[in-house]
Amino acid sequence: MKITINGIEREVDPSRSLLHICEEAGIRVPTLCYDERMKPEGACRLCVMEDKKRDELVVSCATFPKEGMVIETDSERVHKSRKGTLDLLFSNHPNDCLTCGASGACKLQDYCYEYGVLDGSYRSGAQRKAPVDTSNKFYDFDPYKCILCGKCYRMCQEVQCTDAIGLSNRGFTTKIATPMEEGLANSRCVSCGNCVAVCPTGALLPKNQNFRYFDVKKTRTTCSFCGVGCQIDILTKNEKIVGVEPHLGTKANDGLLCVKGRFSWHFVQHPDRLKEPLIKENGRFREASWEEALDLVASRMKQIKQDHGPDAIAGFSSARCTNEDNYLFQKLLRAGVGTNNVDHCARL
Repeated sequence: MKITINGIEREVDPSRSLLHICEEAGIRVPTLCYDERMKPEGACRLCVMEDKKRDELVVSCATFPKEGMVIETDSERVHKSRKGTLDLLFSNHPNDCLTCGASGACKLQDYCYEYGVLDGSYRSGAQRKAPVDTSNKFYDFDPYKCILCGKCYRMCQEVQCTDAIGLSNRGFTTKIATPMEEGLANSRCVSCGNCVAVCPTGALLPKNQNFRYFDVKKTRTTCSFCGVGCQIDILTKNEKIVGVEPHLGTKANDGLLCVKGRFSWHFVQHPDRLKEPLIKENGRFREASWEEALDLVASRMKQIKQDHGPDAIAGFSSARCTNEDNYLFQKLLRAGVGTNNVDHCARL
């Protein structure tokens, strides 16, 4: 079918939402609650567009085109509506951007700057203030910074399928909560941190996050905790790792991580971490080169095989390796050493 967007007639797919159509056409539309991995919620009302034919504002993430539609994505009416929505959201949000851990990666901050919202016009009214939930071992939840976009609980329910959090109460008292409001530590939360990754504000943040996003460098790499191949962004500051985030749009994980991949990066800089191979001599370990260490292992395996036969040797591989690495490992044992004594830490 054909519709008109910003004065240009376009042939569009009726199964695609107006937001999708605009994105594919290179038209930028602000969103706070939208995520293509989840069903459209239409909660933030920031992606509104003006339907000139029906003389109304429509939520583009949940509205599909109709023949002959005339859409304006950034008219004066649309701009006024978006600014009003941001004003309402910011009125019930702390004005602490200078000290917030999400500064530089907060979509609410970005849009308030873009639409000229300097401070909330309704701060004299009621506020949804509540204590910060610090019960989780890896991240904190600040209800005062929550804008009820719903991305966290939808991620938990629709994508992660854990159902640890949801919406509680109605109207102005609506809030994100765990069942029976017993706190994250006593919920079904598996600490994957995927809710943290999709939060558009600083309501959900890793514990002890002490950097500004303006100061960090992102480097894409592969998580080393298993063989799935999840893609991650390593956050570094002054040549040191300060955090890890999932990389969106990749086939292996598409922006998802487990608790290890998201939060267990501190070992990299631990003082007890082994950085070189160690060879034990006279009851004490000494550092050695990889060439020396591998030569020693090869010579000892040859000697053991010669003295006691190949079945005196066994191999134990790791789930952290790729399938290809594990294939080569078992081939080394079977074809090289001549034994079937090979096992894997994830077998059970």
